[in-house]
Amino acid sequence: MPRRVLLLGAGGQLGLQLNKLLSSTSVEDFELTALTRAQLDFNDPDALRAAIRKARPEFVINAAAYTAVDRAEQEQELARQVNAIAPGILAEELAQVSGSDAWFIHYSTDYVFDGSGETPWRETDATGPLNVYGQTKLDGEAAIAATGCKHLVLRTSWVYAADGRNFLHTMLRLGRERDRLQIVDDQIGAPTSAEAISAATMAILRKLMHGGEGQEAGGVYHLTCGGETSWCGFARAIFEAFQSQQAPPEVTPIPTEAYPTPARRPKNSRLDCSKVEAAFGVQMPSWEDALNEVATEVRARS
Repeated sequence: MPRRVLLLGAGGQLGLQLNKLLSSTSVEDFELTALTRAQLDFNDPDALRAAIRKARPEFVINAAAYTAVDRAEQEQELARQVNAIAPGILAEELAQVSGSDAWFIHYSTDYVFDGSGETPWRETDATGPLNVYGQTKLDGEAAIAATGCKHLVLRTSWVYAADGRNFLHTMLRLGRERDRLQIVDDQIGAPTSAEAISAATMAILRKLMHGGEGQEAGGVYHLTCGGETSWCGFARAIFEAFQSQQAPPEVTPIPTEAYPTPARRPKNSRLDCSKVEAAFGVQMPSWEDALNEVATEVRARS
């Protein structure tokens, strides 16, 4: 029998990739219901509960999120509703409608940490968000856990994709408009493609389907591409990957203090992903390989 999967946020950069993989999988595996934010209002608790009741899913994959980090400083209530309150409602309803065998898969962020030090963060490390976005994502993790629903929270970082509005496309646009760019060089993390996250999610989903994992498999996991770089290093790698299509600008490194933003950013966004590798056998590509794959797709389209 096909397993019922409800994908939320199907129109976002991560949701698009998940939808593509889930839709291309044999119909014998999944009975997919995919909803975009336009189809499901995350500000409407009744609509959220109705979506769960209608789909009666065995797996919910929540790729919907409020991700405008700077704007969240002014739109705190909206960010809290989408990132914290709505996931809790969905997880609570899933536990009631689909029972103890249903799984809730949710995505969180490196921004739950304060960015101190240089050691990769582990799931057991103390959190300390520097901005509203990070706090609402952390509150969402807590809201899901409080429901008792079987769940996986996958914390990732610096997400981009071939589709959507993200750092990669911003750099390509600015590179066409300017000869010189100044990019922050002291925030360190792992650029992680939505394509790589989606492939890993599918591997985890199949493990949950066929491996018989129980409640003990649930909890928080870190999931990023391998390696590390700065935003400046990422920008330079983007221009190198697309140098056959456009002349690269001069990229100058600057400190965080030289580029003030409404929301503070952590300087250390490194995440230790050994837990997800051990639990699910997930092997993420290096950030460089993931970027090259996305660049190949973008170039093919143009």
